[in-house]
Order: sequence, then C-alpha cells, then structure tokens
Amino acid sequence: MTAIKHALQRDIFTPNDERLLGIVNVCKAGKKKKNCFLCATVTTERPVQVKVVKVKKSDKGDFYKRQLTWELRDLIEVDAKDASKENPEFDLHFEKVYKWVASSTAEKNSFISCIWKLNQRYLRKKVEFVNVSSQLLEESVPSGESQNVAGGDEDALDDYQELSTREEQDIEGMMEMCEYAISNAEAFAEKLFKELQVLDGANIQSIMASEKQVNILMMLLDESLTEVDTIEGKLSSYEEMLQSVKDQMDQISQSNRLIQISNTNNGKLLDEIQFLVNYMDLSKGHIRALQEGDLTSPKGIEACINASEALLQCMNVALRPGHDKLAAVTQQQHLFAELRDTFARRLTNHLNNVFVHQGHDQSSTLSQHTAELTLPKHSPLHRDLLRYAKLMEWLKNTHREKYEGLSRTYVDYMSRLYDREIKDFFEVAKIKMAGTSKEAKGKFGLHGSSGKLTGSTSSLNKLTVQGSNSRRSQSSSLLDMGNMSASDLDVADRTKFDKIFEQVLSELEPLCLAEQDFISKFFKLQQHMTVAPPLAQPETEEADGSGPSRVPPLAEHRHSLSSEKDMVRLMMNNIFHSIETELNSLIALGDKIDSFHSLYMLVKMSHHVWTAENVDPASFLSTTLGNVLVTVKRNFDKCISGQIRQMEEVKISKKSKVGILSFVTGFEEFAELAETIFRNAERRGDLDKAYVKLIRAVFMNVEKVANESQKTPRDVVMMENFHHIFSTLSRLKISCLDAERREAKHKYTDHLQSYVINSLGQPLEKLNHFFEGVEARVAQGIREEEVSYQLAFNKQELRKVIKEYPGKEVKKGLDNLYKKVDKHLCEEESLLQVVWHSMQDEFIRQYKHFEALIGRCYPGSGITMEFTIQDMLEYFSSIAQSH
Repeated sequence: MTAIKHALQRDIFTPNDERLLGIVNVCKAGKKKKNCFLCATVTTERPVQVKVVKVKKSDKGDFYKRQLTWELRDLIEVDAKDASKENPEFDLHFEKVYKWVASSTAEKNSFISCIWKLNQRYLRKKVEFVNVSSQLLEESVPSGESQNVAGGDEDALDDYQELSTREEQDIEGMMEMCEYAISNAEAFAEKLFKELQVLDGANIQSIMASEKQVNILMMLLDESLTEVDTIEGKLSSYEEMLQSVKDQMDQISQSNRLIQISNTNNGKLLDEIQFLVNYMDLSKGHIRALQEGDLTSPKGIEACINASEALLQCMNVALRPGHDKLAAVTQQQHLFAELRDTFARRLTNHLNNVFVHQGHDQSSTLSQHTAELTLPKHSPLHRDLLRYAKLMEWLKNTHREKYEGLSRTYVDYMSRLYDREIKDFFEVAKIKMAGTSKEAKGKFGLHGSSGKLTGSTSSLNKLTVQGSNSRRSQSSSLLDMGNMSASDLDVADRTKFDKIFEQVLSELEPLCLAEQDFISKFFKLQQHMTVAPPLAQPETEEADGSGPSRVPPLAEHRHSLSSEKDMVRLMMNNIFHSIETELNSLIALGDKIDSFHSLYMLVKMSHHVWTAENVDPASFLSTTLGNVLVTVKRNFDKCISGQIRQMEEVKISKKSKVGILSFVTGFEEFAELAETIFRNAERRGDLDKAYVKLIRAVFMNVEKVANESQKTPRDVVMMENFHHIFSTLSRLKISCLDAERREAKHKYTDHLQSYVINSLGQPLEKLNHFFEGVEARVAQGIREEEVSYQLAFNKQELRKVIKEYPGKEVKKGLDNLYKKVDKHLCEEESLLQVVWHSMQDEFIRQYKHFEALIGRCYPGSGITMEFTIQDMLEYFSSIAQSH
C-alpha cells in the first residue's frame, strides 16, 4: 500500500500541488469487483482545499488516472455500518449515497479517521459520523496502523497550527502600537524581548511576596485539622449512642413483622373456613328432602330437585390442596355420598314402580280402542314423568348405573305395552281391510267382544285372501280389467283400503314422534356426548312372576355410540321393534287382496317418508318408514312384472274376431287409476318407469297377437289397438309417454293405409292386373304411346277389361267390401267410417291413376271407365247409409 501511495503522490497529486494524506482500496458494493482507490488530499497553497478523489487504474496501461473528485465540504454523512463488529463496508453521502467495500477493516478505519481529522482542522464542519467507533473520533493521532497509513504527512500537519481569531487581533494591535514593526523588524523584536524580561521580573517578585501568605495559610490548615479531630471524637460518641437505639428498633421491627405474618395467616385461615362453610354446607331442609321428600306431589318433587342440585354443587366443589386431609371435610364428603346413594335409591325405586304400574295399568284401557282404528295416547304419562326430568339428569350425572338401569326398565315395560297396543291396532286394521267387523267375524272366525282374531296373523292373511277371491282375486289383472265394468273394479274397496292405510300411518307417526320427543327430554339426551350409556338388556321376570319378558333383549354388550341421537334411536328400535314387522304384514295382506293396492301404499308411504325426513332424516320413524318403503316399492315392481307376464301369456280365440285386446283396455284403466293416485305424489318417477315398461310390453304383445290372429287380419288388429292406445295417451297426456304416443299414431296410420290398399285390390282385380302389366311394359323401356300396339295390352283388351266392371258391378263389389270390413272391425273403436272414408280416398286415387294411364298410353282412343268419380262418391255414400 506504501508503494502505491508514493506512486499516486508522484504521478497524480504532486503535479497538481496536492498532498495525499489518506488512502483506501475499495470496490463498489453489490456489483462486479472492480477495484479503485479513494484518496484524501489537501492543497499546498492557501487557502487549503480538502478533497476526496477516486483513482482508477487505466484499462490501456499500468498507470493511474483521476476518475471523480468531491469537495470535503460537500460531505454530509459517513456511515461505517457497524461500530462493534469488523465490517469493511461504509457509505459516503455527498449529493447522493456512494456505497463502498474496503479491502480490509483497518484500511476503512484509517481512512475514516483521516477524514474526521481533516474535517476538524480545516473545515470545522458538522459531518455526521454514523456507526463509527468513538476511538476513531479522537483529535490526537493514534499510534499503530492508522499512523502508518497516514505516514510522514501527518507530521507536516502538526508543524503548522492556524492562528485563532483572538491571536490575530492581539498581533494586529501590537503592530499598530509599533508603527515601525513592519519597516524595522529587528527593532520590533528587540522591544518585544525587553518587555518580556520586564514581565519575567515582575512574576518573580510576585512569587516571593506570596511566601508570607503561604505561611499564614499553613497555620490555618493546622488549626482546621485540630478542629476536625475534635468533631470526630464527638461523632464517635454519638455513633455509640445511636447503635443501641438501632438495636432496639431492629427488635421492634422484627416483632411487627411477626405480628403481620400472624394476621395474614389468620385471614387466610378465615377465608378457607368461610369457603368450606359456604360451599360444603347443606341445609337441613335439603337433607330432609333428600332423605324423606315426597316424590309424588309437585311441591315435593320441586323440593327434591332443589336439594339434589344443591347436593351436586357441594359434591362438585373444587377443593384446594390440603382440604381432603381435614377431618371435617372428609366427614362432610361421606355425608354427601350417603345422601346421594339414599336419594338415588329412593328415586330409582319410585320411577321403577311408576313404569311397572303404567305398563300394567294401560292394558285395561286397550279394549276401548279395538273397535275403532286408533292408538291409545300416552301424553298424560309423558306429562307426569317429565316432572322428573331434572332428577333424571341429576341421576345421569351422579349414578350412571342406576340411570342405565332405569332406561332399561322403561324400555322393557314400554316395549311390552306398545307391543300389545300395536298388535291389537294392526289386527283391527286387517279386519277393516278384509271387510266390516261383522263380515270379518262371520268369514274368518272372530270371537269375543274385544274383536281379537282366533289365529295368527298369517292365518288371517290366508283366510282374507280366500274370502275375497270370489269378487277380487282377479281384479289386479290387466287382462280382466279390460273385460269388467267400473263397478266390477270395486273402486269403493280400494278407496276404503287407501283410507285405512292412511289412518294406520297417521296414527303411528304422532305416536313415534311423541315417544321420541319424550325420551330425549326425560332421559336428557339432547346434549352431545362422546359415549352413550349401554343398554344391555338381560331377560327380566314379569312383575307378577309369570315368566321372562317377551321383548327381545337389548344389546348385551356396551355400544360406543358417537352421539346421544344414536342412543335415542336404539331405545326407539327396542320399544317399537314390532312396528316394521306389523307394517310389512299389513302391506303383504293388502297386496294379496289386490295387487293394485301397492299403488296406493307407494304414494302414501312415500309422502310419510318425505315428511319424516324433513323433520329428522336420522330419526327412528324416518328409518323405519324408509325400510318399509323399500318393501312397498318391491311389491309395486312385482305388480308391474305380473301384469307384463300376464300379457305375454294371453291367448286369443281362433273362431271370433280379436277387437280391442283386454290388456290394452286394462292399460287404459290402469293409467287412469294411477294418474288419479299419483296426481301430487313425491315418487312420480317410479310410476313413469312402470309406464314405460308396461307400454313397451303392450306394443310387443299387440304385434304378437296380430301375428297369431287367424280370424281377423293382422292390419285390423294393429290398427284398432294402436288407435285405442293413441287415443288413451292423447287423452291422459302422460308426458313420459310422448314418444310412445307418437309411435302408436304412426303404427295406427301405417296399418290403416295397408289395410285399405289390400282391401281395395279385390273388387277391381282384373283392372288392377291389366294396368300393372302396362306399367311393367313402360318400366321395360317401351314408350307409353306404343303400349297400345302390344297384343296383350291393345285397345280391344282394355275395352274388354273395362266392360267387366260396369257401375253396377263396382257398387256390388264395394257393398261386399263394406260388409267384409264391417265383419273385421269391432264396434268398440268405431273405426268403420274412418276406414270407409280412407277406402273412398284410395279408390278415387286409383281411379285417377287409371285415367291418367289411359290418357298417356291410349291417346285419342276415347276409352273411359264405365263409371265416374261422382258415381263412386254416390256408391260410397249410399252403401254407408244403407248399413
């Protein structure tokens, strides 16, 4: 670095009358490492100018050149980045900020110190030095590395000191007093020397005169020391006296501290006693209510509720550390435990008695409901029991086993009660389905005023079907429906069945909802819980000792249920376990009586399932009805499959005309019935699917019967039946069968046209054959006007054929044709006039076609038919009127 410094001084700064005082090797921060030098210089001429010069090595050679120059007076701030750690980065703030990275921290520090000194000596300008160590900002030149960097040029700075303003004024005043000072410097210097000698003499005399004063001062100091010794002796005696006072005060302070600690301890002890008395003391009234409280009266129940809540608060109080070691606390906890067990036992025994009494007492009221299709209401029982809901919640929180035992007892006795009520209810419903109560007794062997059946439910189903076969066993068939009148369909019985089924569902729905609501409120199962109490149900003996319970036992192992809703649903499943079985039995009976009952049941069941799911999709009622709905849907599908199978098995008579097929009219009446039933149903999609299956089967079997028909032409069977299907679908406007309606119309039109064409070929057979031959010759390439020259098709042959069909013969042939068509067509569809009019149009078309051929192939021959179009219209009209 020294060599570089001398080189820069020699080559760059000496020619410009500048001295290099500080140098640092740097590069710009954050960019490519291109090294350069920052130099601190001063001019040799006055006034001195201080500069910071950036020197860079030339790209073309090894010499250096000046690149940028800044005046030191323009420097605003020097930022060394970090004063405590070694960091080679620093910033110089001129008109903008220049960021540099020195080759070493020592060089950076030396350069910053040089800048500070130059600023202090020449400019005395306030430059901010930020993050710079205080050791660098000292006016004295440090030894070591920094002085080595500055070199001998720092000595030159020390040789010259600039005069202050006061010194300049004194010198100027002295020179004014001596006017010859400038012209005669030696005389001025001699005068100054003499004056200096005078001043030195005065100073010596002054020192000698002050010796006496010094002696006096020494004497005063000796006296002061004597007084100080005296004062120190008195202070020592005072200190000994105060020491005894201090000891006494220390004893008093210690006593006060002990008294304060005692007061604090007494206060804490009082707080603990008050805490225990306030939170662990149960009043005598509450104790008496828990031990002897009346659990039958409203006031007694309210007192027991208040006492149980107070007991629970006392037992759940959070004891502080050490309380459990107190004998009084232990005794009180033991008292609370005894009161809890005593009251829990009393409450459990009382509620068990209520459940048992209710289960036996309700049986006496069942007979009054057997005559009418209603279920007994349990709202009075629920209302009475809900008074104990808070006590049940207390039991649930304090005695889990007794709570679970009560829930099992309730499920046991209520399931028996509901089992009897539901079975009797469904027996009445089945009797009403089979007929009136009186008819049912006569037909199915009912005995007794209570209306109970003398046999199992399956035997009732069997007998009911046998008793009703005489009037309804075949009413579910589409084949027989087509041959029966509206009265034979027994619409009244189906309406009666619909009302009975709706009554059954309407009675079951509020019963289940009321019971589920009661269970949730009574057993406090609304709030979320992680594990529900188990409902293991062993076989229990009847209250009268008659034998084990008839109810299937509840699950015998603990179930980890995710929520209390699952427990409610489990209890409901066990209480109403017979509902789904009885509903399926009732549905089976209705389906055996009349398979079309499945339509009514599907609509009603779908509506009730939809209603239940809107209330609670996961409820017992929603789940049970959903399962039963699957059975109803299966029966409905079975009904549709049965109708299709009966269509496939249909046989027709070989001796009589076919007419409108029975399953076609049966489909019409089925669609009318279904549209009435499903008018506002939720499961319309099921019916639409059934429609498509049935109509495709009808189409297929109509074609099958038409192909097998011997008495009636195929086109007539197809035309009449598809016309009937088209009329039915157009009238009912079933949107899902629009494509089938268009297909039926197309088939009807095609077969009508085919039948007309085939029938008209018979009365003018020879004429048809003649003109077919003419068209064949033309098709072979013979020109139309040359056909008359053919031997078989000359004019004479044409006249001979035309003479065979005079008007009288044509009318006779048309009359025979009308009679034959009349024999083919059935009266129910009334298509005779339609067919006859179509034949008239076809006959006129053929007539015009024959005349056109005569005009083209036999021009100018004057040959015409024996009858005119007007004659034909009269023939068709008179024949139609005569018949």
